[in-house]
Amino acid sequence: MLNASSPILKTNARSLARWLFIVALMVIAIVAVGGITRLTESGVSITEWKPVTGTIPPITDVQWQAEFAAYQATPQYRLINGPAGMTLAAYKFIFFWEWVHRLLARTIGLVFAAPLVWFWIKGSIPQGYKPRLLALLALGAAQGAVGWWMVKSGIVNDVKVSHFRLATHLLVALFTLGGLIWTALDLLALAKGERRAKLGGLGGLAIAALVLQLFFGALVAGMRAGTSAGGGWFNWDAWPLMQGSLYPAGVDWALGAGHALLSDPFLVHFIHRWWAWVVVAVLVVVGRALRPLNRKASVILHAVFGTQVLLGILTVWSGVTLWIAVLHQLVGALLAAATVWSAHVLGSRTTRRKVTTA
Repeated sequence: MLNASSPILKTNARSLARWLFIVALMVIAIVAVGGITRLTESGVSITEWKPVTGTIPPITDVQWQAEFAAYQATPQYRLINGPAGMTLAAYKFIFFWEWVHRLLARTIGLVFAAPLVWFWIKGSIPQGYKPRLLALLALGAAQGAVGWWMVKSGIVNDVKVSHFRLATHLLVALFTLGGLIWTALDLLALAKGERRAKLGGLGGLAIAALVLQLFFGALVAGMRAGTSAGGGWFNWDAWPLMQGSLYPAGVDWALGAGHALLSDPFLVHFIHRWWAWVVVAVLVVVGRALRPLNRKASVILHAVFGTQVLLGILTVWSGVTLWIAVLHQLVGALLAAATVWSAHVLGSRTTRRKVTTA
């Protein structure tokens, strides 16, 4: 068993941390690509899940026609894109984004699994970290299954995927992102001879508040509720008001409060935009608590949540313009990462005693 001061243990811990940070950056990238896929309505363009053979896109005209024919059987094509006169060229565009999304997902799986096997065989994984790394691997595998489960809802049942399944897909990705970052930071602490951080208190509150905000943001995305404020190209009345008033008209309570809270686009959008300020308040407190511990983390946290608020406003003002909405989703992932980092810093305050073994 290696001593905490062992150069080999420190080198292994740092190597593992760098690897996990690379995977985390790839997860952030796929969240952004997922935003493009959603906003271009590309998610159901590939109607089969082929984990291996699906890596190669159609090449010949015959192959493209076969893929297009399969897509033409979906509700999205029959009810929306077909009547609009979608051409094969237009179909290739949406196919491209879904294919890139799936290819990036496969690449992330490979970049995580192959080094994990290598580190395992070499005996480079510190004691206590194998279960956590296996859990992260399982989360990645589950994310692939959740992604297909989401897509199926748009192939069979509706012109778009289920907003609940989309929310599950996004939150599993962000939970995996958080796990990657937290584990990498613990490994860096190990390399310094420090104990693992503990999640709780203010850091735990910040993560819980943000998770709820991200959940409602995913529901907004899934229901296309971003336009429920009445936005157009820079319609200033779309924020802070919705359709000219603080509380939007049109909220349907007929199916009960639970249905309205989770499935009414007006109410879901209303909750998402105003719960954001609860999250901001919590993160401001977190940022102040961070200053004496890690000023860099405090500055980055403030910068990221400030940018995210502005992008949210610009998204509704612009009528959900694609590049602004994608930036909003990308910065949302960065905010999740920054919040996990901040919670780790706060959770390290009481665990900074030097360890003697690992």
